[in-house]
Amino acid sequence: MDERDVRLLKAIADLGTGSPEALHETTDIPVSTIHYRLNNLREAGVIENDLYDFDHEALGLGVTVIVEVLARYEDSHEEFGQRLLDIEGVTEAFFTMGETDFVVIARLSSSDSVERLISEFEAIEGVERTNSTFTISTLRDESRAPATYELDTLIDELTE
Repeated sequence: MDERDVRLLKAIADLGTGSPEALHETTDIPVSTIHYRLNNLREAGVIENDLYDFDHEALGLGVTVIVEVLARYEDSHEEFGQRLLDIEGVTEAFFTMGETDFVVIARLSSSDSVERLISEFEAIEGVERTNSTFTISTLRDESRAPATYELDTLIDELTE
């Protein structure tokens, strides 16, 4: 990855679009070069998709719950984690080190849905305990990590 790739990725993160025209306006990189580089970044697995982002609150899924899961399981953490991911509303799950085995984030429609979520977690064989935290407000919900960095930092850290 070189500086032009990093500039494109930062612009995508900041603009929330992969539109070659919008990227050209921001980066001054020629549109044909942008097409070429975006295809290369897709092939390299750096860009995974062209999905639209949702405002979860406007969608009706505005209750965010962070759940710590302490577990004892026989199979791999990937297999156990998949059982957590199979529960409706779970948007992210992390296998962690320390006292907590997994941290799970769920987007729900109401506080009534939290009881269902926790009951489903606790019904999974191997779940010993859960600890749930309701979020009061979202300070940042950025799925595009480059948006949280200065361009110069990204260039210094990511280019060869």
